[in-house]
Parts: sequence; structure tokens; C-alpha cells
Amino acid sequence: MSERLAIAGSGAIACGLAAVAATRGEVTVFARSDASCDKATAKVHAICEKLGASVNGNVRVSRDPAALHDATFLVEAIVEDPETKATFWKGLNGHVPPDAVLATTTSSLPVGDLAQASGHPERFVGLHVFNPVPKMDLIELAFPPEASTSTRQRARDLCEALGKTAVEVPDTPGFVVNRLLFPFLFDAVRLMERTGLDAEAVDTCMKLGAGHPMGPLALLDLVGLDVSAAIGRTIEVEIPETITALIAAGRLGRKAGHGFHTY
Repeated sequence: MSERLAIAGSGAIACGLAAVAATRGEVTVFARSDASCDKATAKVHAICEKLGASVNGNVRVSRDPAALHDATFLVEAIVEDPETKATFWKGLNGHVPPDAVLATTTSSLPVGDLAQASGHPERFVGLHVFNPVPKMDLIELAFPPEASTSTRQRARDLCEALGKTAVEVPDTPGFVVNRLLFPFLFDAVRLMERTGLDAEAVDTCMKLGAGHPMGPLALLDLVGLDVSAAIGRTIEVEIPETITALIAAGRLGRKAGHGFHTY
């Protein structure tokens, strides 16, 4: 891996990406609090151990922005909220080299808007990786119009170095996968609501009958019901009432131990 990669965030995407990168070279994880640092350290090391314990030494976790000073490729993987992401990018100036590529892992937000918030749209890219990162091969690349030829090539080269397949997609809400996937997932919820089928029955039908590796309701749990609802709002798809009720009850999916299923 020729880039000096840094990743901002402590969630599943940030930690999964850091662990994959650590199998190719050194990577820095930037977290914004002591609690986030502890969370990221534990999560990255747990994933690394599954991939090969020797990669643990390739991961540095820090809450000090100075840790980003030598990064040549910075990936933001924080909460899927436009204001939070924009604030992060606006506050980043001076902490990374002037030629570093700036990337966001947003799954649905307009890349062009975040590129403008960064102040450097010519070196900005949407780098949409999929969860769980070690197992999912695709990365959707979405570029703002101002992105330079160098930025585009370096983004593709990084994907290749990480062992991923990059597909350039338009900067449209949800890109390709989520724009097609979430109407289907939400329709599975509505079918459950209409028929009274339980989640296990719906998921079993789609796994055994359609060859899906995971049922639609289990997939919503994996993504997180709060994140799924946010994606639905961004792509302007109506959120099923059951999802809204589960979120209100704190049943956010696998990360909370409960969603459509219990974990």
C-alpha cells in the first residue's frame, strides 16, 4: 500500500477498514474522545486477530489530530449525518498535508456537498465500503465534478491495494447499491407487517429460496435500523412503521443486541 492511510471514526466501517488496511501496511485511526479510542482499539484488534494477529502492530489509534499530519489519504467514517460530517471537514484544515486525498465513507449523502465543506473538492472522493469490510469486495467510488485526474487514480489504486473491486458510480442519493437495495429491504418489512410472518420466516425464505447469504431483516439489523432509516430518508423511501417503532424502543439491530432478531 503506497498511501499513508488514516481513518477517522470508531464504528464498524472505520474499524473494519483499518483492519483490512493493516494487512497491507500501517494505518492510523483517529478517534475524537478517549472512549472512542478505547472502543476503536478493542474493535480493530479483535478484527485483526481474525485476520492474523501480526497485523496488530500496524494499527495506531489516537485522538490527537497531530497523528494525521503525515497522512496522504484520509478517510472519514463518522456518523451518517450531513452536519456532523461537514463540521468534521471544516475543522480539518491544517491537520493533513495539502496534497492528501480526502475521502468519505458515506452510504447515501451527496458527495459534492461534503466535498465543498472540505474546501478541497479537487482531491475529494466518496469511498463507500460495505459492512463487514473484511468480507465485502465492492467499493463504490463517487467523485465531485472538481475531482482531479490524480485523485481519481489514487482512489482506484487504494481500492486495488486493499484487495477491493472499485466501481465508479454517480453522485446520486444512495449511489447504486443502497438505492436499489433499501426499497427491497423495506418491502420485506411491509410484507411481514401485512401477513404476520415472523422475521425468521421471511429471512429463511429469501436465503433458501433466492440464494441470499443473509435475509433482508437480518441485513437491516446488521446495517443498524437507525442507519437504515437515515438512508431511507436520503433516498426518499418511506420508512416502515415497524422500523420506526423498533428505533424508538432502542432496538437498533445487531449493535444493540436486539432488532428484528435477538443477538
